[in-house]
Amino acid sequence: MRMGSGAGFSSDRLGPAVDLAEKGALDWLVFETIGERTLAFGHRDRRLNPERGYNPQLAARMRLVLQPCQAGGTRIMTNMGVANVERAAEVVVAVARELGLKGLKVAAVLGDEVTDRFDERTELTDEPGLTLGDVKRTLVGANAYLGIDAILPAIETGADVIITGRVADPSLFLAPIVDRYGWAQDDWRRLGQGTMVGHLMECGMQITGGYYADPGFKDVPRPADCGYPIAEIDADGSAVITKLEDAGGMVSLATVKEQLLYEVHDPTRYLTPDVTADFSTARLTETEKDRVRVSEAGGRERPRQLKVTVGFDGGLLGEAGVSYAGINAAARARLARDILTERFDRIPGMAGNYRIDLVGLSSLHATADVAERADSRDVRVRIAMRSMDRELIEMMLWEVEALLCCGPAGGGGYRGQVTPGVVTYSAMIDRDQVATTVKVYEA
Repeated sequence: MRMGSGAGFSSDRLGPAVDLAEKGALDWLVFETIGERTLAFGHRDRRLNPERGYNPQLAARMRLVLQPCQAGGTRIMTNMGVANVERAAEVVVAVARELGLKGLKVAAVLGDEVTDRFDERTELTDEPGLTLGDVKRTLVGANAYLGIDAILPAIETGADVIITGRVADPSLFLAPIVDRYGWAQDDWRRLGQGTMVGHLMECGMQITGGYYADPGFKDVPRPADCGYPIAEIDADGSAVITKLEDAGGMVSLATVKEQLLYEVHDPTRYLTPDVTADFSTARLTETEKDRVRVSEAGGRERPRQLKVTVGFDGGLLGEAGVSYAGINAAARARLARDILTERFDRIPGMAGNYRIDLVGLSSLHATADVAERADSRDVRVRIAMRSMDRELIEMMLWEVEALLCCGPAGGGGYRGQVTPGVVTYSAMIDRDQVATTVKVYEA
């Protein structure tokens, strides 16, 4: 079977997915778009508007891929339902009707939201002894990572599009493989191998050279036209990772190895809802240009509990910036930082709750205790603060903008904004507390 990745995160590029829909000869096109942060933002958006909470690019993606996928017999799997799966399914049906695709079926996988199972005594896994009540923020939503046992009933409906909320990323790929080849849900070795394929495919261009690129060290051909990956999967779960021949980018042992180890703390014990996968025995072979065969991963019994992402209202995030350029710019930027620090620390509630970075001197490495560059002729002073108090945020923005006239000399390019924020934690939940269902819609 042939599966393609149409997205590796919420705002991933659309064009390469359309190329796969039109030219990939795929059985499945998979859009993986949820992270912890985007899930919490989905809950925030649904609270502001009950009609929202799904991936904002859902309709745009479907308008471009539904027709070629239906024409080519390609089914679509996606977690773009985020925090409002039912409404997302309705959006896909509306797009199908708009395109005249009568009879197109959409299956929604429901049940990942477990907010009502939690209370202030619920233990969070981020710190020993930490409970939900200790966070002292408003809970906006909690979602369990579902696995193939929740997705397979949706596949069995024959739906053209399957849309989920929070499921484990590799499960989006593993479920169609299990359905196609009839694997048992306790065939741990094959499930481990299929999970490796899903893990390799889940992040889009990270395996086809896009995120791999580092000029002069790791050069990639035609990165502006980088394509998404394709997996050609055999009945034993072994697969060839490749791409469209005319797409930019590359598939090599190096790109595959980087993605294999991405976000894997222990290659012998990669935990998913479906299996405890073992990547340590994996065999990778570059058979020809842009074709890497992956095989021989293993697995053991799946974990007894499911991971849960718990999202909280993060209040407001204020960000502001002003730039200094030319001779002595670094010294003027440091002076601006010192002035703001002195003034902010006089304001009740602000001291210790803000961060100032000198972009161009130390912004990315400041918290790693790396010494600032001695000088630069292009420095931006960037200030950020999170607070539940909008008046405090706006006072911070006002102080930064005042630098334009109050000095140091030569400041310009002020920008400031206030956005709603979220914060996330993790928890665990027993499987028997999570009940999933499938709802089918038709255009």
